[in-house]
Amino acid sequence: MSDSTTPSRPRTLLLRGGEVHSPADPFATAMVVEGDSIAWIGSEGAADSFADNVDEVVHLDGALVTPAFTDAHVHTTATGLALTGLDLSGAATLTDALVRIRAYAESRPGDRVLLGTGWDAGAWPEQRHPSRAELDAATGGRPLYLTRIDVHSALATTAMLDLVPGVTGREGYRDDAPLTGEAHHAVREVAHATLTPAQRTEAQRAARAHAASLGIGALHECAGPDISSEEDLLSLLSLADQEAGPRVFGYWAELVTSAKEAERVRELGALGAAGDLFADGSLGSHTAHLCAPYADAPHSTGTAQLDADAIAAHVATCTEAGLQAGFHAIGDAALNAVTEGVRRAAETVGLPRVRAARHRIEHAEMLTEATIADFADLALTASVQPPSPTSPIWPSPPPSSPVSTRPGAARTACTRAVWGPSAPSPSTRTPPCCGPECPSHWVPTAPSPPSAPGRPSGPPPSTARTSTGSRYAAPSPPTPAAAGGPSAATTPVYSSPGPPPTTPSGVPVH
Repeated sequence: MSDSTTPSRPRTLLLRGGEVHSPADPFATAMVVEGDSIAWIGSEGAADSFADNVDEVVHLDGALVTPAFTDAHVHTTATGLALTGLDLSGAATLTDALVRIRAYAESRPGDRVLLGTGWDAGAWPEQRHPSRAELDAATGGRPLYLTRIDVHSALATTAMLDLVPGVTGREGYRDDAPLTGEAHHAVREVAHATLTPAQRTEAQRAARAHAASLGIGALHECAGPDISSEEDLLSLLSLADQEAGPRVFGYWAELVTSAKEAERVRELGALGAAGDLFADGSLGSHTAHLCAPYADAPHSTGTAQLDADAIAAHVATCTEAGLQAGFHAIGDAALNAVTEGVRRAAETVGLPRVRAARHRIEHAEMLTEATIADFADLALTASVQPPSPTSPIWPSPPPSSPVSTRPGAARTACTRAVWGPSAPSPSTRTPPCCGPECPSHWVPTAPSPPSAPGRPSGPPPSTARTSTGSRYAAPSPPTPAAAGGPSAATTPVYSSPGPPPTTPSGVPVH
């Protein structure tokens, strides 16, 4: 009879016949997992010695096995709210969206403010967003804050606007048009302030559980005063520290110009004053800052939110404080301002120190050969969303699509070439990290009006399946991209801060 106090042996699993991504052995095809730890990685021949002594053998048939991914750009609470609340990304028409809004409002009679996301008028046959009158009718006159799929603009009901004093006089407000800029930020702040601590925790748990189900072991939370709140970031970092699940690395998007302000960022638990520190807006909202007018809005070149002087001061302060600086920059004009600002900072604090900090740029969508060269020279990390057939941020639609043509065909082709399969050689000198811009992408699309809160789905956190059905086990603890784990993309790419990344064979990336 065995001693009841003897701990049970952890279950063992042999994965073989695949491609195991590991710098320790670039030719590995098999691995052994004991419980939640990787016990061995090696060749197919050596795997024979384990086959008779494990609890289960999984034949991979050539599938890829990787460490847990790091998603390099996440808004965790907003993602959780989309998972558990109103998500219009699956709405096929304007009428469908209004039906979903009405059903959601009826299902949440106790919510002070209704929160939703995911609408995209460009994907609907009506080619327009809901009017305020239509939203007022669908919600029964209740406050509703409803962000576009890129989260850079939003719609609001009359009752929601009434909660924000002076909103009609703020930049970015136009009658019955989507809110942008200061008006959007003000409405978002009021709407999110209505969340109770319990609602926030529920959303954060849902987002982390769903990330784990996708094989994501670490999240880069892009927080900031125009995105969320200090309370939101602190509660998320505390939750991740106390509960099992993906690790969370925080970024706080606020300009710093003094050592005292930099220290405050550090006290929040953030790794950098970076993330969505806006140099411009988004293409979908016509607020990304372009060098030339939009093809479908020839009166506009978007909005510049930071100039090179402000960028230089921020980068210099962060460099001296040992913080990673970073900016949200999409349009080519915004990226020019960022690289010019970083170069000015390098003239102040020294180019080697700026390079060592590996400052990062979120999205970096309209790069040119010149800005790619600047990224390489300044050792900037590009935190990007590579083109994908299902991505609402940089989809790969037919050439006639409004999304495809909005910046102009030549600029769109240039951008897709930078991060696509035919990327020019200079991009290899600019190591990217990747993330699909949650909540815009890895939130599952609701198939019907959300009469009840959605729930995360997928395999348990210890394993996940790729789009091709391959299975991969998460190491313990999850490995962030900063330490060599791959970013959330289809190819192994790397993130910072941390030591210089390596390729799968262990060769440093320059």
